[in-house]
Amino acid sequence: MAALCALAIACARTEQTANYDVIPLPQQIEVNESAPAFKLTASTVIAYPAGNEGLERDARFLSDYIGQLTGNILKVTDSAPEKDVINLRADLGGDNPEAYTITVTADAIEINGSTDAGTFYGVQTIRKSIPEAKKSDILFPAGTIADAPRFSYRGAHFDVSRHFFPADSVKSFIDMLALHNINTMHWHITDDQGWRIEIKNRPLLTELGSKRDGTVIGHNTGVYDSIPYGGFYTQEEARDIVKYAADRHITVIPEIDLPGHMLGALKAYPELGCTGGPYEVWQIWGVSEDVLCAGNDSTYKFIDDVLSEIVDIFPSEYIHVGGDECPKTRWKDCPKCQAKIKELGIKADEHGTKEEKLQSHVIHHASDFLASKGRKMIGWDETLEGGLAPGAIVMSWRGEEGGIEAARRGHDVIMTPNSYLYFDYYQTLDREKEPDAIGGYVPVEKVYSYEPIPSVLTEEEGKHIIGVQANLWTEYIPTYSQVEYMELPRMAALADVQWSSAPKDYKKFAARVPQLINHYKANGYNYAKHMFNVSGSLTPDMENHAIMLDLSTVDSAPIYYTLDGTEPTASSTQFTEPVKLTESTTVKAIAVRPSGNSELFVDSVSFNKATSHPVSLINEPHPRYKAKEGVTLADGKFGTNGYGNGDWVGFIGKDMIAVIDLEQPETVSEAIIRTCVATGDWVFDARAMKVEVSMDGNEFTTVASEDYAPMASSSNSIYTHNLKFEPVEARYVKVTVQPENIIPEWHGGAGRPGFVFVDEIELN
Repeated sequence: MAALCALAIACARTEQTANYDVIPLPQQIEVNESAPAFKLTASTVIAYPAGNEGLERDARFLSDYIGQLTGNILKVTDSAPEKDVINLRADLGGDNPEAYTITVTADAIEINGSTDAGTFYGVQTIRKSIPEAKKSDILFPAGTIADAPRFSYRGAHFDVSRHFFPADSVKSFIDMLALHNINTMHWHITDDQGWRIEIKNRPLLTELGSKRDGTVIGHNTGVYDSIPYGGFYTQEEARDIVKYAADRHITVIPEIDLPGHMLGALKAYPELGCTGGPYEVWQIWGVSEDVLCAGNDSTYKFIDDVLSEIVDIFPSEYIHVGGDECPKTRWKDCPKCQAKIKELGIKADEHGTKEEKLQSHVIHHASDFLASKGRKMIGWDETLEGGLAPGAIVMSWRGEEGGIEAARRGHDVIMTPNSYLYFDYYQTLDREKEPDAIGGYVPVEKVYSYEPIPSVLTEEEGKHIIGVQANLWTEYIPTYSQVEYMELPRMAALADVQWSSAPKDYKKFAARVPQLINHYKANGYNYAKHMFNVSGSLTPDMENHAIMLDLSTVDSAPIYYTLDGTEPTASSTQFTEPVKLTESTTVKAIAVRPSGNSELFVDSVSFNKATSHPVSLINEPHPRYKAKEGVTLADGKFGTNGYGNGDWVGFIGKDMIAVIDLEQPETVSEAIIRTCVATGDWVFDARAMKVEVSMDGNEFTTVASEDYAPMASSSNSIYTHNLKFEPVEARYVKVTVQPENIIPEWHGGAGRPGFVFVDEIELN
């Protein structure tokens, strides 16, 4: 008897309640708290209409999802009982094919979509409403959900060219998209670093073009691992992936990037290049000047051969043909290309150079070929240069400008600006513990803040914004585990941007994330946890010449901090209001939660005579790299190694000239600047620095200057320049920093101007 009682206790199941505030947030949720809930138990069945294979598949997906979370694998049937049932239907009707409703009563849950796809998204909502609840029955509150996506195109880009990922990993990526209601995988399968798709009538593309002799170590350091690297998908594997995605209502759009980014093809067929080669599959990252020869008739035959097999493998309405980052250097010197320009009667005008219009001719050819096969072309925003074929779709990645221009010209647009939606960028400013990334800074909150329809567009123009996509380039992402880490939970923020029309509220969004993270855990995903750490800001207070420290968390968890460099604990000072800092300080803080403490927040300020004093910039910074303009140069903060993270002010083609107003005469004898260098991105060290002083802000006297030699090799580092001079009394100090106006010969951008980035001016 005692044994039976023990067994009964061990087998007893608790009850947990589902929460419909999922990600992405449904458009309308109405809960009837006075009505009895539906109780999901091991005896519940999932029913679908007889003969509907799509809904039968969705029913089995739902059974698997529920089993993963609760331990109950529910019976799937085409004969629905009256009670204790989840009914799947697809006869809702309406204009939006992905719309669905969910109706919950004590007897049943009904999920009804406009199509099978709509029902599938209803399944995802039910799935995500379930807590991680092994050995628990689930109570679904009575009520209704009415939902449909804001955008018809909801994409995620996956680059498998820089680093190759086997078919099983691609399928895992697709499963991750399904969890987030994403309906398109943009598959980047060709590039300078490897051709990854079998083309049967061009076998050398994979025999030679899929392999490289090694891979650069770090950020274009010039050091290589000398380890042969390769991989490609057979057409059978690609078709299997396409079907796997289609079963989850996801379209796979392949990208054959042309006419640039083609070293994989040129290695295999060197006659397609302007010089004839020999060419090698690139071991480095960046942009090669060797591209398809636009004056060679065999190039157009090659494009047709490749695209004819691509449209046979991929049934998607759209095919992506790239069109980005295609240098015209070879074309300018190529007799065939110049002859083609003459043959076509191409003239330069305000819409583009001759070579840009020649690229437009290549893109038009690809677009026309796809149209002959009943398909439409997508291209990156560079395809606007020189004119774009009617009906072509523009993917705007260099900010929003290309998308705005395309919409105004009547082209449909997919917004994917790098400043918001490049998931190969860092997720945190604290990079010491992070896996390597390409640079930049795109935290979850910034992704969530993105509004895809620019306010400068008219209502009619705004209708051309048909979708949103986040991009993952894999130069610095060699493993699938890191793919997950870079995507999650930023993909959650992306999902809300793509799907929901609700007003933005980051704290409410963040409160929904932990429930989704239960699903990440159940699937074994490697996700980033930064958004639950302490966030801090150090803001100059110009009036008091101080720095104000502010700390926060997404969920208002208590924060404890120290200012003396010691590790904080729950016994340290609790943060309740902004703290005024007036001397060099290292701040450390943690958030304390019942589930455990957050990671340690660490930041610091360094005071000098310039800190929190007004700084005027004589020349405007580059519009993309303004940071906080002059304030950035006197905020007491040193930038980290990543020029695009908001810590640095960038200039190109003109000097950085900053005037610091010390607001009263001070004795100064030293000026220090720091520059962030990333030569692979055309970001160089200073070529000269000059310091001038003045009492009235009008007449300046030079007290120190120094010229620096041009950089002799590639580098990614932070450099410090220190100018000392005889002590002098001054109120105003002018610091001039000259950029590299002529990039050295050893660099791919030789002869062109380079950037200079400065983060802080110290005066002592």
